Amino acid sequence: MPQSLSKICLHTIFSTKNRRDIIDQNIESQLYKYLSGILKNIDCTPIKIGGNSNHIHILNTFPRVISISKMIETIKKESSKWIKTKGNKYNSFHWQNGYGVFSVSQSQVSTVSKYIARQKEHHQKLSFQQEYHKFLENYDMDYNEKYGWGCI
Repeated sequence: MPQSLSKICLHTIFSTKNRRDIIDQNIESQLYKYLSGILKNIDCTPIKIGGNSNHIHILNTFPRVISISKMIETIKKESSKWIKTKGNKYNSFHWQNGYGVFSVSQSQVSTVSKYIARQKEHHQKLSFQQEYHKFLENYDMDYNEKYGWGCI
């Protein structure tokens, strides 16, 4: 086969430093658009971006020419710089160290996209920590609770 093809979809979750509630309505939609632009610049196709005041969910395709850690590093670094230009309130903005990345089969892209779109409603019933634990359990991931909330 003369072509190298791939179609990998990822659901990435990361929070603001110390889960600070700083992603407000003043920057939320602009942030999602900016994140979309960052993804496009690194050859990832954004499918859905959403979240809450203290964390982000990103569903995107993942190219075969970049590592996951490089993708996350680029997203966090570029968006953090951008947010800090949006006013004094955001000068001390930082993303938390760490992240969660989960594979999404093509058959589940629509379901995950809807889930991300309903984050505000979802978090009226469930905290970010509870949500994240559910992801770790659903994906049967080993983790150390000792480090979980200092880095996510």
